Amino acid sequence: MTSQSPDQPIIMPPSAARTTTLLANLAAVTSRITSATTKASLPTPPRLVAVSKLKPASDILALHDSPAGQVHFGENYTDELLAKSRLLPLTIKWHMIGGLQSNKCKALARDTRALWAVESVDSEKKASLLDKGWSERKPEVGGQEKLRVFVQVNTSGEESKSGVEPGEEVVALCRFIVTQCPRLRLQGLMTIGAIARSKATTPENENEDFLCLKEVRGRVNKELGLEGEAQLELSMGMSSDFEGAILQGTDEVRVGTTIFGDRPPKDQATVL
Repeated sequence: MTSQSPDQPIIMPPSAARTTTLLANLAAVTSRITSATTKASLPTPPRLVAVSKLKPASDILALHDSPAGQVHFGENYTDELLAKSRLLPLTIKWHMIGGLQSNKCKALARDTRALWAVESVDSEKKASLLDKGWSERKPEVGGQEKLRVFVQVNTSGEESKSGVEPGEEVVALCRFIVTQCPRLRLQGLMTIGAIARSKATTPENENEDFLCLKEVRGRVNKELGLEGEAQLELSMGMSSDFEGAILQGTDEVRVGTTIFGDRPPKDQATVL
């Protein structure tokens, strides 16, 4: 695993006890993912995004540089993601999973080192700004030819949730990204869903939000003529319901507190 470059500030490792806890938590989550994958008869396990928001860079580096070699990490706040990406190795694959602010989209795409995906696109304006920012990206910040994006869908219909409404609005935004944003790659659809439905998710009780997202994906694939490898992924499932999401065929789960533990208040969190 690639370590920090010489010109980066030194990140002090977490305590031995903290490292042991992090690695044990990651191993437990990975084991549960493997078990659910087998139960669902899926050919491969879904991608695990370790949601590291409000956790120090040392926690991330401990998991990334461990034998487990966790690669995908998710952040909710643009400024925090930018700061961490400057400190940590280019071998990390960053996911922006939090709500997007239009005035930060361009810098997010342009300046985030090793940005792998933005999972919370919910408007044509934000997609266009990400596309513009990617066009100004310099090679030294790393990244692929196109920026992967997921369209966030508000499957629960809650006013407090970001995302476009299921139906034609999703299709229109996906079509806009495919036809009008040449530097973006439409990777899939993402949902957060209702907390109550999340807590009620069991192998016997399917999550309505997950069912909705699967139906929306089928519609978008059909209306945009997406076939084979071009078909959209699903990003759904978090700490409380990721096994249920796997049983419903998700391609990616986003797990935070089960790996990192409870988060501090935002005003008390530090990057270093």
